[in-house]
Amino acid sequence: MTTTTVHLAVYDTLADWEIGYLTAALAGPPTRDPETIRLITVGPTTAPIRTIGGLTVVPDMAIADLSPADSSILVLPGANLWFDGLADFAAAARTFVDAGVPVAAICGAVLGIAKAGLLDSHPHTGADPGFIASSGYAGAAFYRPQPSVSDGLVVTASPVGPVEFARDVLDLLDVCDPAKLDAWFRLYRHQDASAYYDLVDA
Repeated sequence: MTTTTVHLAVYDTLADWEIGYLTAALAGPPTRDPETIRLITVGPTTAPIRTIGGLTVVPDMAIADLSPADSSILVLPGANLWFDGLADFAAAARTFVDAGVPVAAICGAVLGIAKAGLLDSHPHTGADPGFIASSGYAGAAFYRPQPSVSDGLVVTASPVGPVEFARDVLDLLDVCDPAKLDAWFRLYRHQDASAYYDLVDA
């Protein structure tokens, strides 16, 4: 039985809504076998963090102990702290990609990895092209006006694309049967009530 290890970065002011669809999907439908998924939270340290919605999360591990060799993907949610900090998480993202291990970033985290030069040569999206350009990066030609973009190694998304973001991460990890993933996306993105039965029956 192959285990898929998802490392989820957590830090103060984390934007709760940007990862909720993904974490819930990893624990149940549309995921093929949720018992094979290990979701590990990674904080600046193991001290509790506080999300922008007021939830307290105790990280499973500190970023200093994170290695791409032990991971299937690093997920970076948005947070207010990305404007002036979290450089260690951006550096970790660079290390992951250099090692051939995927990284997924949404909202402010896109700005953070752009500052680290990670988007200079990868198709990507984000909150706004001008917002990402404020990082001073050299990848503006690779910007795509879509809710979420995946090139098979880097997934990026705008803050209003959490469902698309989750779908692209799930697809990249190959942990879902295509029919279930399609039904899940139709249900949560398009509010297609009939998709619920396809999700259950697929």
